[in-house]
Amino acid sequence: MSKQTITVIKGDGIGPSIVEAAIEVLAKAGCDFDYEYVDAGLTALEKTGELLPQATLDAIARNKITLKGPLTTPVGDGFTSINVTLRKQFSLYANVRPVISFKGTKARYENIDIITIRENTEGMYSGHRQLLSEDGLVAEASSIITREGAERIAVFAFETARRENRKKVTIVHKANILKSTSGLFLKTAREVAARYPDIEAQEMIVDNTCMQLVMNPQQFDVIVTTNLFGDILSDLCAGLVGGLGMAPGANIGKDCAIFEAVHGSAPDIAGKNLANPSSVILASIQMLEYLQMQDKAEKIRSALADVIASGDRTTRDLGGSFGTTDFTAAVLERL
Repeated sequence: MSKQTITVIKGDGIGPSIVEAAIEVLAKAGCDFDYEYVDAGLTALEKTGELLPQATLDAIARNKITLKGPLTTPVGDGFTSINVTLRKQFSLYANVRPVISFKGTKARYENIDIITIRENTEGMYSGHRQLLSEDGLVAEASSIITREGAERIAVFAFETARRENRKKVTIVHKANILKSTSGLFLKTAREVAARYPDIEAQEMIVDNTCMQLVMNPQQFDVIVTTNLFGDILSDLCAGLVGGLGMAPGANIGKDCAIFEAVHGSAPDIAGKNLANPSSVILASIQMLEYLQMQDKAEKIRSALADVIASGDRTTRDLGGSFGTTDFTAAVLERL
């Protein structure tokens, strides 16, 4: 059997240091991968004049699995979000954001275990008809939902729930007001839910979902929703378990997947050995689960959990005073 090659985009800011930490952890856990390093974001822009060089796109297509650090898209006219571009380019229609409570984090809740599954290619982020009137007084944007897109993400959510022995899928929508777009999403998701009698299907309006997540988050299991709502809810869920530093993300398509830290590139602490590498370590755990290497994923997860719970060499955001390398060393020792 040939070795799995993984495309690695170290990213900008703190990206290189936290991605290197994750790769050390993977090696120590006995994962025998080959890595192909490519650039994107500001790093690529400085080297090649492009945010997403063709060589990077080719490597992602060739290897099918990518681990990536945070990227910086320059703010200003003419620069499209690199993450949105990657999702469209490779039809990575499912964004999967699991959050799990780790003892020892500065979180307001315990026993949270929620997966937010967000449609990644349609809705308000489809970029269709972004118009500004010539006088600059009226702006317009269109949301596009297709039956195919809604069905695909709903099936993905129910299949995930079944595979992971989850009891319930909450379909989040705003069909009471957005009767056409959110209405089509809800109607399609309902039809899909009927094919999965073994899983409880719940429907919830997005504003109520936000309130319920804050008041009683333990009631949620798997959430499935459209692009914009999913973006907001997945960050809210990250806040329940201690912030974006504890939240990984996967972007999954038919035959290609990108696993990433979901926080920003934090240029203010880049190169200072301060960053918490947990998000990208958790993303690499997601990657292992995708590759059906559950035993190795579990090994890394319990090592990480033990470091955080015991407060052994934790970073500042976890209440400690140590840096990236010390934290990583603590994880490596437990492997």
